[in-house]
Parts: sequence; structure tokens; C-alpha cells
Amino acid sequence: MQDNNKSETIFQRTEMLIGGEAIAKLRASRVAVFGVGGVGGYVVEVLARSGVGSIDIFDNDRVSITNINRQIIALHSTLSRLKVDVARERILDINPDCIVTTHPVFYLPEDTHVSDLPNISGFVDLSVYDYVVDCIDTVTAKIDLARRCYEMGIASISSMGAANKMDATAFRVSDLFKTSVDPLAKIMRKKLRSMGVDRLKVVYSEEIPAIKTTIPSSNAFVPAACGIVVGSEVVKDLISR
Repeated sequence: MQDNNKSETIFQRTEMLIGGEAIAKLRASRVAVFGVGGVGGYVVEVLARSGVGSIDIFDNDRVSITNINRQIIALHSTLSRLKVDVARERILDINPDCIVTTHPVFYLPEDTHVSDLPNISGFVDLSVYDYVVDCIDTVTAKIDLARRCYEMGIASISSMGAANKMDATAFRVSDLFKTSVDPLAKIMRKKLRSMGVDRLKVVYSEEIPAIKTTIPSSNAFVPAACGIVVGSEVVKDLISR
């Protein structure tokens, strides 16, 4: 076993690759991740291990037994706990200096009548973020979040479908309006175009989905691959500014 060297740091190997200036940019960045499930959990993992200084995580769900096959935060020891709380603990165990803010809430569109519901993430001030990541399952929420970021000029990226797939190598980074195959992307293209949105960075799969079942099927590697690609794009975009 190697002795700990006090001159070594958490992000030393990353800094050797991208340089001190890029590390400083990541440390000064604040990123919001909406959804910390199969895809979003791995996005958060990448951000934490890359040294992003502030991470906000949004998810109202709790860890269930059916999450264990694909979600990095899902373990028998975390069952029934709020996903945002588990994710926060994991982030801080990776990087104790990270500022982590949890939001155990739904994302609802701005025009939803929710006067009797507190803490709705649809009303969060997105302007405080350097980057917004969409890993939400609900189509309406994905569209609304994309529209708001577009109108406010906030950098964002959206994950398309990762369920009912087996090929972890089929993910591509593209503009939404240049995608093909993905059924979710097709729906979002039509809706966002009607709202005047003409661009959105996405990660999508070129694999034709398996026959859908009532409950989306999944595995350990496809959502993980999608999340890692999404996270890597966020990191690269932040350090290229």
C-alpha cells in the first residue's frame, strides 16, 4: 500500500490532463442536475470527480429496490432514502469542498397552477447556474426546462431515451434538430420548434429501442454510458469558456 503524500491532491491527475486554469474554472462553476436516477446519477459522479465547485441536484424520488440494477446511488443500504440526500453524501465523500444544494422536488412547467404546492423546481431561478443538465423522465418537464434555458441564454444539455436499449456504444452528442431514430427526440423537436427553440445540445442513442413494455426496461450499462457522456460534455464545455 502506498503512503499518502500530502503534496498529492484529489484532482492532480485531472490537472495533469487539462491544466490548472481549467481546474479553476470547474471549481468556480455551479451546475444544476435535474434527475439523479440511472443517467443523472452518473452525470453527478462525473461532475463531482472532475472538481465542479457547486452542484445543485433536483429529484423528488426515493431509492427503490428496482433502482439497484442501474443507479449508482442505489444500494440496499440506501433503500427508501431521498435520492438527493444519498447523492449529496456521495458527492461530499468524493469532494468535501464541493457546495451541494439539494432540491427534493418535482419539476413542473412555469404555467402549471401549483399555488398550493411549495418548493416547485419550475420556479427556480435558473440564472444562477453556469450549466443546466436535464435527466428528467417527463417529456413536458424536459421541454419546459429546455425552453427556459434557451430563452435565458443558459448553457444546457438534455439526455434522450436510455431505456429499452442494449448498446452502450450507440450514444452520440448532437443538436436535437439533427438527431434521428430516438422517439423522444422526435417529440421534443416538434414541440420546441413550435416554441421558437432552434437548438438544444443532447445526448441520444442511434440504437432502435426494443419493444416497449408498460414499465421501461433497463440494464446497468446503457444509462451509465449516457450519463458519463452527458457529464463529460458539461465538463468540456465549462473548461472551454
